[in-house]
Amino acid sequence: MAERRPFLISAYRGFAWSLTPLFNLLFMLRSRSGKELPARKGERFGTAGIARPEGRLVWIHAASVGETVSVLPLISRLAASDTKVLLTTVTVTAAELARQRVPDGVLHQFVPYDAPGPVTRFLAHWSPDLAIVVESEIWPCLFDEMRRRATPFVLLNGRLSDKSHRTWARLPGASRYVFQCLDLVLAQSDADTRRFRRLGCKRVATPGNLKFDAAEPLADDAELARLKAQAGDRPVWLAALTHPGEDEIALGAFERLRRTFPDLLLVLVPRHPVRADEITELVRARHLGVARRSLGEAISPSIDVYLGDTLGEMGLYYKLAPVTFLGGSFNDAGGHNPVEAALCGSALVTGPRVSNARAVYKEFWINKGAVRVETADALCEQLHQLLSEPEKARRQAARARTLVDAGRGALDKSLEYLEPYLGGKSPEVTSEAEREDGA
Repeated sequence: MAERRPFLISAYRGFAWSLTPLFNLLFMLRSRSGKELPARKGERFGTAGIARPEGRLVWIHAASVGETVSVLPLISRLAASDTKVLLTTVTVTAAELARQRVPDGVLHQFVPYDAPGPVTRFLAHWSPDLAIVVESEIWPCLFDEMRRRATPFVLLNGRLSDKSHRTWARLPGASRYVFQCLDLVLAQSDADTRRFRRLGCKRVATPGNLKFDAAEPLADDAELARLKAQAGDRPVWLAALTHPGEDEIALGAFERLRRTFPDLLLVLVPRHPVRADEITELVRARHLGVARRSLGEAISPSIDVYLGDTLGEMGLYYKLAPVTFLGGSFNDAGGHNPVEAALCGSALVTGPRVSNARAVYKEFWINKGAVRVETADALCEQLHQLLSEPEKARRQAARARTLVDAGRGALDKSLEYLEPYLGGKSPEVTSEAEREDGA
């Protein structure tokens, strides 16, 4: 007999159901700021925009850009084996990344809101043969609906922070019900593995962190050479994937650093390019010259800030700048994946708040592959040091690249664990790899 649904899960479902009409207002507000695509509204309510392909289908859900980047190698491997793949994301930026980088034949949809109606419609249409959610996408309605289906359900590259673990642990009945919906958890680290097991996950293994298996981001060589020629001998640093509040920190650091480096160039790349007009006004309010990448404006001698307001060009920006401040680390965004910067040879400085990729950052910090700072003043000091000592910046970047190379291999191990599910079977015995993991 199926396990009875806990009261808290029933209450969540009821609350989500009652709020579903208000999602129309939420969608409208997010559309105004470029965070939703009006033409694809139906997808967020579970109404598919395209037909389901015939045959077996693997559904992979990756919320944002970081998660999407981490599963691109897996998607490519599956597509190369003629496996049909549906990728869902939450953010528009992740959707654009998918449009640019997934192999031909891979489908994309926006994930439905986590409410009974949208989730049920989505699953009824797509009827996946294997469902995979990435990292920390734990949604009660979705998990509850998956529990009632025979479809294998996997959490890939799973992570669970101490804070999230403590929150779920305070709700033992609900957490056990939710986490036992998963047939398999492939965790990023040993610490994550222990947390998932404590919360009742049935089968947990630790193949490693897929972020280390990311491919080097693409950069057009001719365009890179053109931008380097425009910058000339000017010292260059990058403020990458910044969020509101961090642009001001970067511009403040730039103004201080310019006292030592009068011809300094800042390449500023916001996490969301739709903020470009707002950031342009911030720059001009400081009486600084700005050129926008999206408008094809050149880096002339009068330009202080080159605004990278485009998608899919992070490889270009990282390779243009030998030193990078990686954003999302001075606010609640949780930081961004540092692996792409490391692959491109840019020396990293980050703020302290990087819960989204803490395991990777910990390796970088301990082994001096990146520098962590607690304040805006400390950020400026570290940037000054790396810009003053280019050889030190190169050594730091080389250490980060070595750490990434050493951490690779999670993709192959993850595919080993997924193989029985890809073949339509549910493993009933513990694999040799899991015995080594201590499962």
